[in-house]
Amino acid sequence: MIYDCIIVGGGPAGLNAALVLGRARRKVALIDNNQPRNAVTHASHGFITRDGVTPAEFRRIAYEEVLRYPSVEHIQTEIISINKNDSGFAVHDSFGRHIEARRLILATGLKEVLPEIEGLRPLYGKSLFNCPYCDGWELRDQPLVVVCENPHVFHMAKMLLNWSKDLVICTNGKTFLSDEQKKSLEAKGVVVNEQSVSSFMGHDGQLQAVRFADGTEILRTGGFISPNLIQTASIVDHLTVERNDSGGFSTDGSGRTSIPGLYSAGDVSYFMPSQLVFAAADGSRTAMSVNMDLTEEEFELF
Repeated sequence: MIYDCIIVGGGPAGLNAALVLGRARRKVALIDNNQPRNAVTHASHGFITRDGVTPAEFRRIAYEEVLRYPSVEHIQTEIISINKNDSGFAVHDSFGRHIEARRLILATGLKEVLPEIEGLRPLYGKSLFNCPYCDGWELRDQPLVVVCENPHVFHMAKMLLNWSKDLVICTNGKTFLSDEQKKSLEAKGVVVNEQSVSSFMGHDGQLQAVRFADGTEILRTGGFISPNLIQTASIVDHLTVERNDSGGFSTDGSGRTSIPGLYSAGDVSYFMPSQLVFAAADGSRTAMSVNMDLTEEEFELF
């Protein structure tokens, strides 16, 4: 059997793409390894009608809706390789299966690489987060710490003042902030600390204090971490898909990559902003492009 489209990735982008294509009566193989990036998150926010939903519940509802359409098949497996062939694309999974389709959507998302700081992981997703738009409301007016090891730190600090005026900005040993930027932040009451962060201290997921390399500590009840975001779609590296400046797949604005028949949806293309609602919208738009391209192809043939 040759599917109309294979979707690799079962996050919001892939799920919404499958929904749109299922409703368009396309034969779809939705392939997911069941390792969502937001698995540690206690709740997802900013998606209308689903504000505060847990990631597990979001996926349960989404799959229930998508699989109502009989032409959509969910295949839970790990993809080992993707190749272009005469039919379109062939994917090979860890069980040795060979799945073919005329079109392929990459919706594999991103992987977070967190700073190697003692005590971070038990707190991440509970009192330490990465997105103010997702979790800033829950931390409003609290004493917060921000750990950011890139030039984005100044922008992050300014933005977070909307949620809390009690901010300590940590660059974890880096010196990205100029003297002018530091003075600007300090004039707003923001504390800047360029020491390395030694550890986070807390209990049952709740941050209590931050310790620095010189042994000093500050009391904090929450905060934000800026992880490095990297591609998880190395399975197509041999296809030499064009990349954008952030390292994501370049598209024409409608999901089409530089390789005919290969599409990209969600975080895997634009990296930021990394939110459910953006990814879902991009999945919908990309699915419409796939359906239109298949329609044009079929119209010419028949």
